[in-house]
Amino acid sequence: MTNPPIAPKRPHAVASPHGTRHDDYFWLRDDAREDPDVLAHLRSENAYRDALLAPVQGLRRRLFDEIVARIKQDDDSVPFRDRGYYYYRRFVRGGEYPIYARRSARPAGADGSARPSGADGSARPSGADGSARPSGADGSVRPSGAEGPGSLDAPEQIMLDGNAMAAGREYFSIGGWEIAPGGRLLAFAEDTVGRRQFTIRVKDLDTGMLLPDAIENASTDLAWAADAKTVFYVEKDPVTLLSVRVKAHILGESPAEDAIVYEEPDHTFYVSLGTTTDRRYVLVHSSSTVSDEIRFLPAETPRAPLRVLLPRERHHEYNADHMSGRWIVRTNWNALDFRLMEVSDEQIARRPIGDRTDWRELVGPEPGVAISGFQLFDDHLAIQERRDGLARIRIRPWQGGNDTFVTADEVVYSASLEINAEQNTPWLRYSYTSPKTPPTTFEIHMNTGERRLLKQQEVLGGFVADNYETERVWAVARDGTRIPVSLVYRRGLVRDGSAPLYLYGYGSYGLSMDPVFRSGVVSLLDRGFVFATAHVRGGQEMGRAWYEQGKLLAKMNTFTDFIDVTETLIQQKFCALGKVVAGGGSAGGMLVAAAANMRPDLYAVIVAHVPFVDIVTTMLDESIPLTTNEYDEWGHPGQKAYYDTMLAYSPYDNVKVQSYPAIFATTGLWDSQVQYYEPAKWIAKLRELNTGSAPIILSVNLDAGHGGLSGRFRGEEERAMEYAFILQQLQIAQ
Repeated sequence: MTNPPIAPKRPHAVASPHGTRHDDYFWLRDDAREDPDVLAHLRSENAYRDALLAPVQGLRRRLFDEIVARIKQDDDSVPFRDRGYYYYRRFVRGGEYPIYARRSARPAGADGSARPSGADGSARPSGADGSARPSGADGSVRPSGAEGPGSLDAPEQIMLDGNAMAAGREYFSIGGWEIAPGGRLLAFAEDTVGRRQFTIRVKDLDTGMLLPDAIENASTDLAWAADAKTVFYVEKDPVTLLSVRVKAHILGESPAEDAIVYEEPDHTFYVSLGTTTDRRYVLVHSSSTVSDEIRFLPAETPRAPLRVLLPRERHHEYNADHMSGRWIVRTNWNALDFRLMEVSDEQIARRPIGDRTDWRELVGPEPGVAISGFQLFDDHLAIQERRDGLARIRIRPWQGGNDTFVTADEVVYSASLEINAEQNTPWLRYSYTSPKTPPTTFEIHMNTGERRLLKQQEVLGGFVADNYETERVWAVARDGTRIPVSLVYRRGLVRDGSAPLYLYGYGSYGLSMDPVFRSGVVSLLDRGFVFATAHVRGGQEMGRAWYEQGKLLAKMNTFTDFIDVTETLIQQKFCALGKVVAGGGSAGGMLVAAAANMRPDLYAVIVAHVPFVDIVTTMLDESIPLTTNEYDEWGHPGQKAYYDTMLAYSPYDNVKVQSYPAIFATTGLWDSQVQYYEPAKWIAKLRELNTGSAPIILSVNLDAGHGGLSGRFRGEEERAMEYAFILQQLQIAQ
């Protein structure tokens, strides 16, 4: 197929309180994903993609081979100790999926419960999609330091073998898992479609058998009661996919009879679930873009009513953890960039709900420093914070003494708290990375400052970190704001304005795009590229105000910041005009798509992965998954000021008659975050109005969702395809 597919135009009116818009490609929306015309069109998009990339098929294979050659196939994560066991995951050579395993650290019969906690100190599992991450940076099987030598000599027990579980499936993902008190039962969430509607199963680790219990349409969040027979989970709305109900399942009983523990009445809120690090409490966390509310019940009494820690208030965000009879709370109450406070169980019990009279400040607000998380230890408080756009870790002893900071070895880096499941240890585990330094796991003794390397992710294929350089520059936006930019390039780069550039951005939801190592990017660096991350407003790299200046009515700053960064890098001769690639995914896809509309002359290639491009139509429709939770991010289109602002930058609505760069877009048919029809419609409209000759393609994963193809290596096939397209369009030597 040498000619691009041209979608027929079928007039459709999209009504709103502020006027009717016309959408000729609305027909591409099929919620059932069964319409033969729609499916035929999507397949024709893939056929065109394959025909266009046929001349670089050999390059795709070489890129894939070199990217995969850097991956250590039989790799393991650093085991973390938790109540009698060491937990880790490992990969086998040729395996697409991880194996989750453990080894006993003490005699059988001891309590072996485990709960990987998030770096923000809350009970919610960390991870962009809310799923539990049982391990962090890749690492060696044998830890050093607090665990002591020879501590992993016990026989391995495989808990979940992802490769066996995925056999015969086009898509497979283990979203999260939790070990019951006593260590015998494992609850886990699996997705076999890619739509993030998980099924919860329970496995008896002693017998290796699955229990008959199966709970459908759930999120990844799980929490066990102390009785080891009651498991809490979050049920999703089958249409909007919002997490709306927390239920308690008693093993052996029918899920249809599960009791509703909590139901969220406000659909602008998500509901998540977890336990405190000390395992004393089960937490139910309702959160919107601008406010939080935590409820809790004792794990020892799973049928007890939930109590509210602090009622929700608009523009008050908080999370909390518990230890030694007191709650530690991260809060933005009278602190834009957050502070840490504490309050005892007794004080909470004797005061009315919501009374903060007894709250005591532990770590106050500091200009230029944003507190993003914390972890609790018997003798220390570990604080995740951000200064000048860089993530760092602060350690404070409970019994007085000076704060210390985990030192960094580079100017551009990211340091973050790792899984620290046990509070009674002086050792803090953290991860460190930079654009040229692979993920590295350290532990530091919080009393002495002794630091030990547990593992640095091994990068094969001849990679040598010293062959690359990192740099941070500042671009000045059109309103005078200084925008940080992180760069990495091959050592010896001559800044003569001739190099190709891949500029990556996101800039939404207050998510910070830290300067981290990306193994696949090495394939571009070795071909002379500069890889840059633009830390534009809408993220939270420079604190909460950075986020506020890039959302709602100020959202246009996100797009103009990205354009201004592009111009700065061209002016400073890091790259050549005509060799700039702009890339982003999801809301980052919106970013680069908007930049393509506004300044198509700056970019040679636009890479938009699962891009959120039809914002006005989506935000007008509450039946579309996750829409209602987004009002505080983008605005409610029922209000004219927000409607007009969204309409001014919505990539789909602003496609016009002009010459566009080459565009490589991706989508997943089962995407629950950004529905497949958004990029499909966008591509159709681009083809209709584009006056240029650069190719515009859409790659459709018919068996995947927002994250693309599942599996460790299948995703690299997509990366190789993207890079081959870029090199083809820039006419760079293969």
